[in-house]
Amino acid sequence: MNEILIKLMHCIEFGKIDKACSYPPNMKDQDGADELTKKALERGINPTEILENAMIPAMAAVGDKFTRKEIYVPQMLMSAKAMGKAMLHLKPFFQSGETKRKGKFIIGTVSGDLHDIGKNLVAMMIEGGGWEVIDLGVDVGEDKFIQTLEKNPEASIGLSALLTTTMENMRKIVFAIKQKHPGSKILIGGAPVTQEYCEKIGADFYSPDPQGAVNYLKKLT
Repeated sequence: MNEILIKLMHCIEFGKIDKACSYPPNMKDQDGADELTKKALERGINPTEILENAMIPAMAAVGDKFTRKEIYVPQMLMSAKAMGKAMLHLKPFFQSGETKRKGKFIIGTVSGDLHDIGKNLVAMMIEGGGWEVIDLGVDVGEDKFIQTLEKNPEASIGLSALLTTTMENMRKIVFAIKQKHPGSKILIGGAPVTQEYCEKIGADFYSPDPQGAVNYLKKLT
């Protein structure tokens, strides 16, 4: 593999955002994901190759380490920020159609709930896995999810809730979406959510960690 892509993969996996970033300490003053992605494009490396051979494997490694509890949320956030910085250079190619995404994913924290760290991690991991993410933010009701799905009918949907009091809103939203679009795939997650609850409310998939969501979406493509 191209040396730049190997370095880029390393930067994303270990959270080296750009040269000015002092994290991680052992990579201080080295090029980060920002500079390396730019260099890769300048040297004629195809954007799809950058995504599939560097960014996706790096985020998969991060997700696997998080699942095994080898890293925690702060390290995962740094990796996600590095990936996001690299992705900025690729977005023009996605928008032009030169580089294709694997699909679309709509995500939001359900109505009544303002927590977003878990949602943001899942969104970043899924974007790093090659999907276009439509992030609706927090406190999102059924109407917003359904309107967005109708504009993007091929998309899968992710619902997040961190409070036991907002899990009922999650159930209502799943019911409303399934009533109008029974074939849609709905993923749910959040601290109080369980596999049992997923089955009870008729959602399609539950994962306690972001990598599980990425792995499920891979099976749908």
